Amino acid sequence: MWCIYVCGWAAYLLLVGLALQLDELRQGRFDTRVVMALLKSTPNAMLLALLWPLSGYLESMRLALWRIFLIHLCCALFYSVTCYLLIWFLLGLRQEPAWYVWPALYAMMTYFVIAAMFHMVRADNARRRQTSAAQLAQNLAVESEMNALRNKLNPHFLFNTLHSIIALTRKSPGAAEAALFQFSTMLRYILDTEKRGCDQVTLNDELGFVRDYLELESLRLGPRLQVEWDLDDDINGCTLPALLLQPLVENSIKHAFNPHSRPGKIVIRTSVDELTQTLYVRVADNGPGTDPVALGQSNGLGIRTLARRLELEYGARGTLAIKTAPREGFMVTISMPLAFS
Repeated sequence: MWCIYVCGWAAYLLLVGLALQLDELRQGRFDTRVVMALLKSTPNAMLLALLWPLSGYLESMRLALWRIFLIHLCCALFYSVTCYLLIWFLLGLRQEPAWYVWPALYAMMTYFVIAAMFHMVRADNARRRQTSAAQLAQNLAVESEMNALRNKLNPHFLFNTLHSIIALTRKSPGAAEAALFQFSTMLRYILDTEKRGCDQVTLNDELGFVRDYLELESLRLGPRLQVEWDLDDDINGCTLPALLLQPLVENSIKHAFNPHSRPGKIVIRTSVDELTQTLYVRVADNGPGTDPVALGQSNGLGIRTLARRLELEYGARGTLAIKTAPREGFMVTISMPLAFS
């Protein structure tokens, strides 16, 4: 700010000097007395610099606008007397008193211009601080809501997985023991994500977590569970929110396999749109599907929570689209900006 102030005064003195020297320069002469007279304005610039702390003090006092104007009016009168009238009084008045009014008014005008500039700078700084504080509050609110959404998903996942293991113990205790070891590996992934304090993981890590979950479910479902992977290996290093895919796979198993004894198929596909730099992740099954109207009226937690997480994380670029109909399976497509850690 002070660089602008000094440069502004320098530009002002340069313009005034050129204006005063215009006739002399046309005749090829240069009067150095004009330069010396302009340099004598340096104390004026230093005196007006005191308006910066004054404006800050007035801002901290939170005075009414008319009070601030009166204070500046008194200070402007003092400034004009200090800079001009006092000097003329010491040197003697050689002109009519009315002749000295215009320089005094010019000094007051200069004072008010500088004062207005300093108040505008402080108002802009206050606006920036308010905007930054509002943005920080919004970020904290979004972070709190995302943590709350994750806290909803984690117990949901734990309950459903433990329920699957309990059902497995009745059929095959040995398989249930293997499932518990697999479950411990999955818990370690969740705890490591929580410990890092970062919601973002690589696509490869998230797919690994989904594979562990599918291996656990295969102990219960056996050959009924068929999985088809269609992955773009070039984007395995991209990042996405943790625990984003497993609820979709869990949803397919819950609705496509649990109510029936027939085999089912889950397709997991990843792709990228190079033009828009958008990542697409699709989870589909060949289960019974459902009525889209009934789906919109359901109270399911998983998919709604995922949609909200995408909205908070990516705004309009984070979407969750569902395609389903009775006897036509269930497909969820997630899109988000492509990003690498």
